[in-house]
Amino acid sequence: MERLTLDFDPYANDPGHWGASLVNLAELLVACLEAAGARSVIEVGAYAGDLTELLADWAAGSGATVSAVDPSPQPELVELAERRPEIELVRETSLDALRHVPIPDAAVIDGDHNWFTVSEELRLIAERAGAALPLLLFHDVCWPHARRDDYFDPAAIPVDRRQPYQEGGNIYPGVEGFRPGGLPYHFPAVREGGERNGVLTAVEDFVAQHAGLRLAVVPAFFGLGVVWPEQAGWAPRLEALLADWDRNPVLERLEENRVLHLASSHFQMVEAVKAQQRAARQEAVLRRLLDSSAFAVAERLSRLRVRAGIARDASVVSKDDIRRALSDD
Repeated sequence: MERLTLDFDPYANDPGHWGASLVNLAELLVACLEAAGARSVIEVGAYAGDLTELLADWAAGSGATVSAVDPSPQPELVELAERRPEIELVRETSLDALRHVPIPDAAVIDGDHNWFTVSEELRLIAERAGAALPLLLFHDVCWPHARRDDYFDPAAIPVDRRQPYQEGGNIYPGVEGFRPGGLPYHFPAVREGGERNGVLTAVEDFVAQHAGLRLAVVPAFFGLGVVWPEQAGWAPRLEALLADWDRNPVLERLEENRVLHLASSHFQMVEAVKAQQRAARQEAVLRRLLDSSAFAVAERLSRLRVRAGIARDASVVSKDDIRRALSDD
């Protein structure tokens, strides 16, 4: 297949270059849509419209349509939908929208990253699509959400389908629980792994329950998952496209290295902020000592005691010592 070139900046709205948006996998995602001959796409979890705009650009050239689903769209997405005729904005949760929107040729699942929500999204699509299951594309099938739930609103998840979670948990590669200074998430599960935990687990469970489905995992930028029916006429084209990408060990090592450095740099930034705050508190105390008449008296008394031989081994801390400590030199 001819290599696609797309004119976009994946970091336009990502100044820290976390690579958190699925738009970082745009060339491969669009190639999947082309291989499947998709002419209608639903995007679950459109948020601010980074990927939506790219999908609209693709749709404009192919005659396709894009349904962007998000219950709380950001102003950028609202404005984008107003000026791009290819986009229909659906202001609903995925579990409401997927009950009535037309089943598309392809579905991009990138909403609430937990086992229950993804499983329900897939159940609704499969029940309505029947034998004509669309191409399914998923984000976050690698660390951190592959095997760990995160909840946008824990109260919306049935208690018996929800992992124990912690508000504002900090997670780190290789750490099953939490680590202070790790990457912050809203309501992550307290533990990684186990049954009914994570996006990839939900996708694998779905594939195991439906015969004739193929799952490919591209381990880059938090992971692209692709599921398609092996009997579809376009299946061989998709298989050929993804064969070298699927669970590629070099990509896996690159992604493991990338997220480790991402988490490490964030941890170091948190530690640096703590150190700055600690230094600021210490400096405030020292400056109060410089302005303290009581400290000046204590300094003079200490010097007199040393001179008088009363405290021969005493160490006198002077205002000059404090000034040198506060100096940038």
